[in-house]
Amino acid sequence: MKILCIGRNYADHIAELQNETPDAPVIFAKPDTALLQRNQPFFYPDFSQDIHHEIELVLRICKNGKNIEPKFAHTYYDAIGLGIDFTARDLQSKLKGKGLPWELAKGFDGSAPLGETFKPVSDFPDLKDINFRLEVNGEVRQQGNSSLMMHDFGAIISYISKFITLKMGDLIFTGTPSGVGPVQIGDQLTGYIGDEKMLDLAVK
Repeated sequence: MKILCIGRNYADHIAELQNETPDAPVIFAKPDTALLQRNQPFFYPDFSQDIHHEIELVLRICKNGKNIEPKFAHTYYDAIGLGIDFTARDLQSKLKGKGLPWELAKGFDGSAPLGETFKPVSDFPDLKDINFRLEVNGEVRQQGNSSLMMHDFGAIISYISKFITLKMGDLIFTGTPSGVGPVQIGDQLTGYIGDEKMLDLAVK
């Protein structure tokens, strides 16, 4: 099982971090040890003082594929969930400033919390109109809609599969909207797709 992530997929998030707009999807990976399931708490690591939340729709791959054409991409995922891409922003900035890879800032243990359940694709009337949000201590911090993605689900799957074979059970985090920000010990993070609670975890 692989965890593949898309960076800079929402224009408003690119703007808030003052990043350049990429010509193609930005791909990075997290190891399987990053996965945090069943609403287990996230334990704040001692190597960072600036962990940020990034709420994202997550695709679950249902069959193996390589060089997938966009028109067939919808047959390669069967469910959509919700996850958080925790980012050690201070560590990321330090590594980027030196021109070094920043996997350590994205792939540390527990950096990929995943909601308890996935919703079948058939439950969504329109895959290009999926609302999702993150609340921190009951306050809405991030709100997004899949229509605002620069690269939609099909484009993401097609692009990744040119370089990396997708296998059943792989997870794709599809990018975060604006509103990212720091979490603190004691915070409660709750994520929703539409009005359905999908994720609920404590920061300890």
